[in-house]
Amino acid sequence: MQQFLKILLLFYSKTDTCTFRSPSYYPFFRENKNTYSLRLEKVVRLIIEDDLQFIAGFNPHHARKIYQLLYILATNVPFKPNITKLSEKTGIHRNTIVEYMHYLDSARLINSLTAAGKSISTLQKPDKIFLENTNLLFTLAPDRANRGSLREAFFMNQLSNTKHQISLPLKGDFLIDNTYTFETGGKNKTTKQIEHIGNGFVVSDDLEAGINNKIPLWLFGLLY
Repeated sequence: MQQFLKILLLFYSKTDTCTFRSPSYYPFFRENKNTYSLRLEKVVRLIIEDDLQFIAGFNPHHARKIYQLLYILATNVPFKPNITKLSEKTGIHRNTIVEYMHYLDSARLINSLTAAGKSISTLQKPDKIFLENTNLLFTLAPDRANRGSLREAFFMNQLSNTKHQISLPLKGDFLIDNTYTFETGGKNKTTKQIEHIGNGFVVSDDLEAGINNKIPLWLFGLLY
């Protein structure tokens, strides 16, 4: 019950962004919440500058450009990548950018979403990109931390950490296990976009209890 109340309170707020802002995703939040964002930024740099060097084929001289790529992704999430434009902005070859996106995904800095029916490989560009969790969004690109991007990042994070298969449907925001379609939105979000889809659901924040095929977003925080 205590865990239930903690997660419910995390999502109940009248403001636009503080419901997802709790600095608690990484364990060092217990040490000092005032320096949490600064420490998280250092962790991100450590992953890019040191940890990625152990991946075969990674060029350590590209560490600065990788961080630049991550920042560009962060300031545009949810992001449908244009590889040619990203290549022009970072100076990284287009084929290498796709490979580096998979590295960032493996490093749990981003979550990649591929359209339903497509194969997933290091040569296949993702169709949509999110930061791996909402704390990263507030640290790397606080100006992009709007309600819509936060709720999608949270939903993607919770489902991906439970090892469900997640893909991008033709209608709706997420297709889970090739069976269930979810559309995310606010409390007043209607089912219009998924009304002709079987097993379609709306996931809403600022909603304490579900009704019909509307599910409160905070419930997905109990998945793992």
